[in-house]
Amino acid sequence: MNGDAVLTARNVSIEYEVDPPVKAVRDVSLTLNRGEILGLAGESGCGKSTLAYGVNRLLKPPALMTSGEVVFHDRSGEDIDVVGLKDEQLRQFRWDKVSMVFQGAMNSLNPVINVRAQLFDVFTTHRPEMSKRQKQQRSEELLELVGVDPKRLTSFPHELSGGMRQRVMIAMALALDPQVMIMDEPTTALDVVVQRGIIREIMRLREKLGFAVIFITHDLPMLIEISDRIAVMLQGEIVELGTATQIYRDPQHEYTKKLLSSFPSLRGARGDFVRTGAQPVSAGLGSTAGTVEGGVA
Repeated sequence: MNGDAVLTARNVSIEYEVDPPVKAVRDVSLTLNRGEILGLAGESGCGKSTLAYGVNRLLKPPALMTSGEVVFHDRSGEDIDVVGLKDEQLRQFRWDKVSMVFQGAMNSLNPVINVRAQLFDVFTTHRPEMSKRQKQQRSEELLELVGVDPKRLTSFPHELSGGMRQRVMIAMALALDPQVMIMDEPTTALDVVVQRGIIREIMRLREKLGFAVIFITHDLPMLIEISDRIAVMLQGEIVELGTATQIYRDPQHEYTKKLLSSFPSLRGARGDFVRTGAQPVSAGLGSTAGTVEGGVA
């Protein structure tokens, strides 16, 4: 992280135009620096994904950005007003400058065409000058980059494991060498071992390629481990922003403190968690009624 801003959002507000209107994002401002991982944490429904969609101009009715600006600071020195982009400009901007790995990405692949065809579609749309051979070489490079055997290019999504499908989605997001990748809960529905592998892969690729990441999740302890900075959202607002160390060691907002305290500690003295009014855990096996040893949160 070098402190050079790559994406700036100022006073962004987003509403869902229903009756009555729902204010999903309220006057949010954020700056993403080149090469950093910015974690975005908060409970389900707090506006994390809505903010990400707004930044990337992916909102669909009834969602509407009612105020604010989003500026992309290109490597060339050009500042791009994302909100003001026309349809064709926006089409070229997405995936080329800012890519996204969607929530539930395991189901985002087209089930009726193979991996190669889906990668080729990206190049056909954004790099029409590429030959078929160049597309093939680049597709093989991308799969190798995310740790998938290039032979899997001929596989259909149902022939891949959950972790492999997630890696293919990350490969697609990296296809055009974007400067920013938005990852919306990329490890959802994966078991913890596969989650760990995906997180390590993201960290390795960030170090190798130098892109910046907005990593969205409700898992604050994971963000503390992988992020440079963390923004905590509550009811559509950012209530706390700081480095991962600051958030972990000296949280300022009560909601951040509650998020941190909601996960059990692996260290410290053992204690008993008494379930008041509960039935015996193992009736007839000699256990103390309503008492679980060792657990504590």
